[in-house]
Amino acid sequence: MPNLVLDIALPAERLLAVYQGHANRILIRSRDGRRVSLPAHHLRPFVTREGVFGSFEMEFAEHGQLIGLRRLR
Repeated sequence: MPNLVLDIALPAERLLAVYQGHANRILIRSRDGRRVSLPAHHLRPFVTREGVFGSFEMEFAEHGQLIGLRRLR
């Protein structure tokens, strides 16, 4: 299955738009330069008081449907 690696640095202040209902997607550039529009709810397991920071692997089906998002160590 295809995958992309994303380096996310999203401070809590930027996540407020999601929680206030002003945004529901996060636009991120993958390491290989592709733009990814990620539904914000997929980041919920990774949110801390500071926001979302780290490297993640996004796995998706051939048709582009997101299968999973996991933090890389």
